[in-house]
Amino acid sequence: MAALDRVENIAVTRAGAVRGTREGGVTVWRGVPYAGQPIGPRRFRAPAPPDPWDGVRDATRHGPLPPQGKTFVGRGRDDPKHRDEACLTLTVWSPDAGRRDAGLPVMVWIPGGAFVFGAGQFQLYNGSRLAANGNVVVVNVTYRIGVFGGFELESLGDGFDDNLCLRDQLAALAWVRDNIAAFGGDPERVTVFGESAGATSVLALLASPAAAGLFGRAIAQSPALPLIAGREARAEQARRFLTDLGVRPGELKEMPQRELRRAAGRQQLRSVETSPTLAYGLTFGTDLLPLHPIEAARAGAVARLPLIVGTNSHEASMFGWSRPPMLPTTAPLIDAFFARVAPEARERVLSAYPSYPRRPALVAFGSDAMFGAPSRAFADAYSGCASTFVYRFDHVTSTLRALGLGATHGSEIVHVHHSYGSYLGRKLHPLGRHVQPAVGRRMQRTWLEFAAHGSAPGDWPGYDVPRRATRVIGTTRDVTVDDPDRVRREAWEGLC
Repeated sequence: MAALDRVENIAVTRAGAVRGTREGGVTVWRGVPYAGQPIGPRRFRAPAPPDPWDGVRDATRHGPLPPQGKTFVGRGRDDPKHRDEACLTLTVWSPDAGRRDAGLPVMVWIPGGAFVFGAGQFQLYNGSRLAANGNVVVVNVTYRIGVFGGFELESLGDGFDDNLCLRDQLAALAWVRDNIAAFGGDPERVTVFGESAGATSVLALLASPAAAGLFGRAIAQSPALPLIAGREARAEQARRFLTDLGVRPGELKEMPQRELRRAAGRQQLRSVETSPTLAYGLTFGTDLLPLHPIEAARAGAVARLPLIVGTNSHEASMFGWSRPPMLPTTAPLIDAFFARVAPEARERVLSAYPSYPRRPALVAFGSDAMFGAPSRAFADAYSGCASTFVYRFDHVTSTLRALGLGATHGSEIVHVHHSYGSYLGRKLHPLGRHVQPAVGRRMQRTWLEFAAHGSAPGDWPGYDVPRRATRVIGTTRDVTVDDPDRVRREAWEGLC
């Protein structure tokens, strides 16, 4: 195997050698297994070490997506379509794979999708430009979602482990620690970053004792912390799931995918009654995740690592457009939310949205309920433990402006990855492949600097209480504003 280390496009991992391909000035390896595939008796179990192989494994094609429905993120012709439970693979981009001692910073991307959609293979998350522009190694992780990873069944007993999606991410980070040097990366300089459910996972990893030593910096883009629920609530959900199917726990191991996914989907619809905590998500109160991340930060029970965390100014506009019942963006859903969570707080909180119940106020409320208020509460607590940098993304493309969506959920991703050629990138920025927007150049440069040095640019001050300095990322320039959403933040105090 030692001779293979010097062969172009071949990297030698602990499980075996993999051959990638050169694209766009970087080498890329696709479909690299970081764990044993969770099929057969491994279904619903924690990931096992990857099965070793002989010879050189072809790593020029993507592994399967996790089982999921169709999503607009993956609608491009060059996005993979094949789905299978044997999905625990990753993609690696490296600008300097020929030198094992290159010691480049490593950025590990955890994609989002509410723990029911998503995969690291989608072109929106293509890491080639990050790797080439920043001289970093980029690793995209694909983990179990939906009923096979994002739906808690641990309470059913032996054969069912908790927080499978989080366990998959931990296995991927352990793989990076053990193997990334073969791809030119430095295992001592790992930044984990993600968006939405991926950002939720990033904050959970900061609160998980099992993640100690696996990464040194973190970036959380639009975390949805209400997707983390307590063990008792998840156990009741698992009981209803089993009753709905009319089977014993052991039979779930052999049931067809479709039946399981449909039954979990029914639980998701019923979880409207507990929105914004939904059926899919992470579980606290376990050895892997003892406390909710906000409570962990308040108790100081978190990894004390540099963190960038932020949200977009119109997170819920995309959801308010289609009015899904899972997010409180209509007056009846908001009324139900208060009746369930805090009836006495209704008037106080709604006073922060003067135009309620007009659409802008509904969108703002939904944005705060799922994203803004919990993220601000986490930043307040975490900034007392470690260096914290908070942003608000305000840039609006002409396409989003025409649709009346503003800086909606996920609209910053294309600027971090420079994936302007992806399906969604072309929709958001038709000219982005030819003329990169200034906001994208600034944002990617900032993320890369943080990954390399663990600090933000000198003109971005750290976040602390009571100042709460926030980087407001605009179209032509970024500015620092102290406590820019003070009225809404104060209205939600005590509710997160």
